Amino acid sequence: MNNITHKSPSYRMAVAQAVVSVSREETIIAIREGKVPKGNVFEMSRAAGLLAIKNTSNVIPDCHPLPVEGASISHDIQGLDILISVQVETVYKTGVEVEAMHGASIVALTIYDMLKPIDKQVSISNIRLLEKKGGKSDFKDQLARNIRTAVVVCSDSISSGKKEDKAGKAIIEKLEPLQVEVEHYTIISDDKDVIQQKVRELIAGGTELLLITGGTGLSKRDITPEAVGPLLERDIPGMMEAARAYGQQRMPYAMFSRGVAGMIGDSVVITLPGSTRGAIETMDALFPYVLHLFRVSAGMRHDG
Repeated sequence: MNNITHKSPSYRMAVAQAVVSVSREETIIAIREGKVPKGNVFEMSRAAGLLAIKNTSNVIPDCHPLPVEGASISHDIQGLDILISVQVETVYKTGVEVEAMHGASIVALTIYDMLKPIDKQVSISNIRLLEKKGGKSDFKDQLARNIRTAVVVCSDSISSGKKEDKAGKAIIEKLEPLQVEVEHYTIISDDKDVIQQKVRELIAGGTELLLITGGTGLSKRDITPEAVGPLLERDIPGMMEAARAYGQQRMPYAMFSRGVAGMIGDSVVITLPGSTRGAIETMDALFPYVLHLFRVSAGMRHDG
């Protein structure tokens, strides 16, 4: 079973279809008039489908148990075909495509079972996914160009060579699947003047996305927020709210992170924890959503 602990809950929806075909008009008439010996075909199959949706993880080994927060099943008779449509909705970390298709399958099998005493040539076909929404794939903005990106590591011990940088490299690794190339990777000390000078230098040099890792905690040398905060022209508090909420679900000490985020001109500046785990979790919480800012700003420049 795939590990989804790094994912954030989001709205998910899927619609699946199955087709049950009968061999004669008399079968359709019996369904419409409620004369099928085993009972009301649509009511029984709908109930079976709902049970199937909610129990998908019990029969499909790699499916995660998830909260089914909405499910609807409809039948549409077209000639000798019964078109089954199943829609499933949730707010969770993974999609509901399999739940929808499992539901459609069981609805179709239930109809088959109920009709076989009166029609020996009932068939099931075309079980497929019609539509899906939700997850990070819905928020991957297609950017026409590479965003000029820099990663700065703030750490006395790393800059002095006493420790190896892992957080900065993890950030770069997280950016690779998003096709964001890092132009500048720098390690500096936990010094307010040095941090501010580096931020000004990178922004002046054209950096559009600046990720600073380290110095967001509560030790005496953790002064990154104090250094970066005054330089921000527009705060984006929601970023750090999202990052801390995400981290808090995984590590209670996330509440001690004092990271800040905002914009300097059109450039986005984000401070991340210095721990590798904290940096990775912050990246998981914020990306790819942060890239939407560049699509918006590009549109604003175009409109202007």
